[in-house]
Amino acid sequence: MSNLLTKISSQPAAIQCAFWCIISNVLLVFQLAVVRLIAWEINVFEIVFFRSLFSLIFVTPLLTNNARVLLHPNRLGIMILCGALAFIANVCFYFAAKYLPLADITAIHFTRPILAAILAAFILKEALKGARIIAICAGFVGAAIIIRPGIVELNIGILFVFGVVAAQTWNPINRRLLALSEHPDALAVWNPLCIIPLALIPTIFVWTTPSIELLAWMALIGVLEMLNQRVLARAYIHGEAVVVLALHYTRLPIAAVLGFFMFGDIPEFWIWVGGSVIIAGSFFLAYKEATSEKTKTANSTR
Repeated sequence: MSNLLTKISSQPAAIQCAFWCIISNVLLVFQLAVVRLIAWEINVFEIVFFRSLFSLIFVTPLLTNNARVLLHPNRLGIMILCGALAFIANVCFYFAAKYLPLADITAIHFTRPILAAILAAFILKEALKGARIIAICAGFVGAAIIIRPGIVELNIGILFVFGVVAAQTWNPINRRLLALSEHPDALAVWNPLCIIPLALIPTIFVWTTPSIELLAWMALIGVLEMLNQRVLARAYIHGEAVVVLALHYTRLPIAAVLGFFMFGDIPEFWIWVGGSVIIAGSFFLAYKEATSEKTKTANSTR
């Protein structure tokens, strides 16, 4: 593993960003799959509470050597805002996982990057042109291909996914701002710190004493979330918000495959058509960004 990480760290920033984004997508989809397994046995608010509690426990070793850096962020307001938005997004995501297949959730969720990329261009002054526009459009078209034949009526699961979209629109911008000033593991600490008290209030009213098996599943969700936060922070360090957003589209084929093997969800033909468009756009972006970075490096050394 250390050899792989060393090899990855020697690659151009765009390739490192793509690597961490894909790992993050795997962790997130697997997390939703576990939630889908247990969401009918225990309330979603309780899942969010225990997931955050376990996540904080597992992230505690990070505080041993970096407590001062991690617990005293430079942008406390943005850190708390990210935590509050993460709470809303997690609750909606988990309710959606209860009612919809993983691939459907992922496809609908792809409406978010369009607005977020535009906001990143205006607020962070990140360029929105060329390969980035092509990748974002490819992702949107691919997601539209998948949604077209399947969504003929509105159900509560779809509403929850749009709740995720609303909560997460600002997150890439917030994360990019934090990536410029904070330790990459800061959010892995602050997200559960913010979510635990927010989730505890509704959990009190829907409390069900979980079995050992359910606690084990929720501990796994906590580990996956903690790892996802750390991995995603590294993606934002090596790539601008627009790049990370475009690479998120690789989550769709991951969700389709995992949904098939875990739940027997058979992906429709359109999922593979749309997934191919999405993958092509994402990897085209990574290639162009890597090429551009090499060109800039070569020019600067002349």
